[in-house]
Amino acid sequence: MELPAHCGLCPRRCGADRRAGTGFCGAGATLKAARAALHFWEEPCISGRRGSGTVFFTGCALRCCYCQNFAVSQQGLGKELSFHRLAEIFLELQQKGAANLNLVTATQWLPWVTAALDEARAAGLRLPVVWNTGGYETVETVRALAGYVDVWLADVKYVSPALAQEYSAAPDYFEVCRAAVAQMLAQAGPPVYDDAGYLTRGVILRHLALPGALADSLAVLDYMAGLPRGGFVPSLMSQYTPFYRAAQHKSLGRRISTWEYRQVVNRAVDLGLTAGYMQEKSSAREEYTPPFDLEGV
Repeated sequence: MELPAHCGLCPRRCGADRRAGTGFCGAGATLKAARAALHFWEEPCISGRRGSGTVFFTGCALRCCYCQNFAVSQQGLGKELSFHRLAEIFLELQQKGAANLNLVTATQWLPWVTAALDEARAAGLRLPVVWNTGGYETVETVRALAGYVDVWLADVKYVSPALAQEYSAAPDYFEVCRAAVAQMLAQAGPPVYDDAGYLTRGVILRHLALPGALADSLAVLDYMAGLPRGGFVPSLMSQYTPFYRAAQHKSLGRRISTWEYRQVVNRAVDLGLTAGYMQEKSSAREEYTPPFDLEGV
């Protein structure tokens, strides 16, 4: 495995020498993860009754001020481990009965993860691999994961460059995300399910409705409606909770109102984006955030 000497794994293309320092994402030369366990709070076709074998990786290319996993994504919480240990973790999750491997915010560790997947597959790993991403990916990275990733579980957070800059320090978010999603759809093809209803191949596009950002949510839905019908699974989420530094931003110090979320749902229905998931308004609960106690790593 070759460590990035001029890192360009994410759209920041910060050029960090990962052999000697850290990139914009906070990741350096030694792989770090904060939790590896069965997770039951994803979409039903991912978690189901068996649970998704989820690994939360340390670091992130985005700087979302409302991130519910901020201790892991932005504050460096995690345990150092080798890619050999990561391969063991993948096999342990399979032994626990996981429906799939769910790799959360793993892009900054791509060479380590693919090396671990190669080793685990040689040792008997059979699970579908889910790449759980904020949607801020380069086309090159998506292509590099062909043959490794079966299911893309990707956010489409914003269309507005102004919101993307204020909330995630990424004004190019939509331009980048749109190109990455096109590549994900091309690689994965339309959704494929097994006999138990688990998604084994395909793309889920998530959108978390934010308070005070109704116009942008509607723009995201308009974008989704322009994608090939039946080519992906839409997932609308109402679970926004003011975490981390959200309260420092005028609109983010509260949960989304019932009226706001109803407008989002109504637009999705009008656009025919109904062959997927829509959370109930009551889903805005802190229980969706797992305890980052280094379990399983």
